[in-house]
Amino acid sequence: MYSWNKNWIFVQLEWLEQFLKLLVLNTLTMLNRSHSSLLLLLVTILVYVHHSEELQSFQSQNLLRIQRLLNFPSALSNWNKNTDFCSTDSSSYLNIVCYEGNITQLNIIGERRTPLENFSINSFVTTMVRLQSLKVLTLVSLGIWGPLPAEIANLSSLEIVNVSSNFMHGSIPYEISSLSNLQTLILDNNMFSGQLPNWFDLIPALNVLSFKNNLFNGSLPNSVGRLLSLRILSLSHNHFNGTVPDLSSLKNLQVLELDDNAFGPQFPRLGNKLVALVLRNNRFRSGIPAEASSYALLQKFDISSNTFVGPFPPALLSLPSITYLNISGNKLTGMLFENLSCNSELDVVDLSSNLLTGSLPRCLVSNSSDNDRTVLYARNCLEKPNQDQQPQTFCQREAVAVGILPDRKNHTKASNVFLSIGVIGGTIGGVALVLLIFFVIRRGNAKSKIKNPQTRLISENAASGYTSKLLSDARYISQTKKFGAVGLPTYRSFSLEEIDAATNNFDNASFMGEDSYGQMYRGQLKNGLLVAIRCVEMKKSYSTQNYMHHIELISKLRHRHLVSALGHCFECSLDDSSVSRIFLVFEYLPNGTLKSWISGGQARKPMSWTQRIGAAIGVAKGIQFLHTGIVPGVYSINLKIEDVLLDQNLVAKISSYNLPLLSNMGKVRHGSSSSRFKNSSINKSVKYEDKSDIHDFGVMLQELILGRTIKSRKDVDAFKDLLQASVAADDEARRSVVDQEIRKACLDQSLKTMMEICVRCLVKEPADRPSIEDVLWNLLFAAQVQDAWRGDSQSSDGSPGSPLQPPTLTFD
Repeated sequence: MYSWNKNWIFVQLEWLEQFLKLLVLNTLTMLNRSHSSLLLLLVTILVYVHHSEELQSFQSQNLLRIQRLLNFPSALSNWNKNTDFCSTDSSSYLNIVCYEGNITQLNIIGERRTPLENFSINSFVTTMVRLQSLKVLTLVSLGIWGPLPAEIANLSSLEIVNVSSNFMHGSIPYEISSLSNLQTLILDNNMFSGQLPNWFDLIPALNVLSFKNNLFNGSLPNSVGRLLSLRILSLSHNHFNGTVPDLSSLKNLQVLELDDNAFGPQFPRLGNKLVALVLRNNRFRSGIPAEASSYALLQKFDISSNTFVGPFPPALLSLPSITYLNISGNKLTGMLFENLSCNSELDVVDLSSNLLTGSLPRCLVSNSSDNDRTVLYARNCLEKPNQDQQPQTFCQREAVAVGILPDRKNHTKASNVFLSIGVIGGTIGGVALVLLIFFVIRRGNAKSKIKNPQTRLISENAASGYTSKLLSDARYISQTKKFGAVGLPTYRSFSLEEIDAATNNFDNASFMGEDSYGQMYRGQLKNGLLVAIRCVEMKKSYSTQNYMHHIELISKLRHRHLVSALGHCFECSLDDSSVSRIFLVFEYLPNGTLKSWISGGQARKPMSWTQRIGAAIGVAKGIQFLHTGIVPGVYSINLKIEDVLLDQNLVAKISSYNLPLLSNMGKVRHGSSSSRFKNSSINKSVKYEDKSDIHDFGVMLQELILGRTIKSRKDVDAFKDLLQASVAADDEARRSVVDQEIRKACLDQSLKTMMEICVRCLVKEPADRPSIEDVLWNLLFAAQVQDAWRGDSQSSDGSPGSPLQPPTLTFD
């Protein structure tokens, strides 16, 4: 078998060449000098021919070995020992390019859809690297499998590598970073995994990185933003997550494809030379930045299937190069007009499943001259459509829910007036609250008439909230009426300047998300306190005075197991001084949701059984306070495990508890000395209005016990039956159904008590469900027997670090 080493061959050829030259020089003394030049030329030609023949023979042997290692693919079926590889005809499957007898390009495209049998990736690469002059290497659909060996970096001249559509796995070896001439690296349709290396910026010539359809995960390294020559970055269909690094320095970037990952929440910072931008099916939930309307070279723009909010920029329709525009499946708002202009080259426009209003632009309406254009706009809120739109009630509700805050950096002079009115309104609101309390103490239940010549007063019934009379009589049955009892600063009014400063002018980095009540931002006050700020858009125009009774209620809803409000800020309209928005400032909880510690799939240490009971007790105490700790009580809070947050000590707090100001659904029931509120969404007797929360609490207990996500009513019923059967079974059977993370750590009596109260919370008839006091007593009993058995220093009263309290019912 031919097994010469290439370097050894070169040494022998060089020795032979030197020998022949020496022979020529000795011969020159015996020949006529006029023939010397001719003789020297002849010898040089003979040496070159011999050198070339030996080199080609060496390369031929390696190519035939590659053919065998690839199991004789059809693309190489014509290869044999007589093939002149540097003179073969090119085809779509095979292309070999030589320069001065050296193979510089090898392109093989197969049709194999399964891994090769008896294949050795190490033997294959060892053979491949003997072709030292290779600059372009393409090995597509050949069934190659195994990790990419570091030895591939011995092909130091490589400029283009494409090994897509194979079965290669593992990580990308660090040795690739030594390929200083590498310009293109394509690994699409393989099974590479792990995090993307942070050393790609060591390859300065890189202009194409394409890793589509692999198993990469984690966040993108910041080093990607330093690949100044990069033109194409394609990472579609992987498991990447987190914020996209700043790519604004990549002035040559033309194609960015990040679809089908978990990137988000902020729209990435990009250069302005993009030709294709694909962010489809990620977790983006910010607004579309204004600079997107200046992408003059952009041809394809696809941000579909995310949660983008805020106004849709109509200028995208008329970008000079745009041909494909897809914004479907988001929550974009804004009004379209018939006279908007569009690029005549637009082939596909998909605006469907957003919250767009107005009329479809005439330039998008199909006619005989553009039958090939695709225009989709269903499930919006447009007028006179040919495609189905959302119901008007849905449009009104959702448009308010996702209304994005304006860009405060571009406010006009009128905005400064808004700011001044907001500051004044906040100050007046705080003074009015003090005066209101003083007035109630002095006058009791006497009727009062407050006149304000600057604003138009709306009746309290029109505001659909609690009356000032009812709130002034509201009482607490615990020490929580002392605002400092929960370790929080006193409730106060904030100025609009303070809100702006806390959120850095509502920077996208501060955006946390939105729900049906409004948008939520993370902020930091001047004293360093972290807060969560909710922006509530007002549906109707009322003065600040009409919201003061709502504010008074919110200020009193303070409890150890509620996410409590720290203050508010009014933003007023310039036209009539009515409140356009209210900012509510809440305490910020850093440890995420209770669900993320139980069944959220996040990489964190699961909660122990003792901690789970403690969390359940905390939530139950929060519900108890809402039901009976203040009059009128707050009911039907639609409790979900995702709505329970944990502070730095893992103390559980309810974050969503049906504030009338937010839901605007509270109704007063008159004619009784013990008037209470009843949520209009509950079609039950007032007698059982608290039992809806008991049922929701039972669903949360299921997840705490089983460690499984509850997705539907069917799951609730099935797991209830499972728990009911387990209660009647023996110890071993009960343990077999609970979360395996706590299976060995819970005392049977404690587990059985938790299962029993969970099943009782979920009975069909509200009247048969236990009271919150009954629930709390059983939870405290389960905690007490568990702690007594373990001698555990952790408490179960909702605060893992404090001693266990006996099962007595309190409201703190």
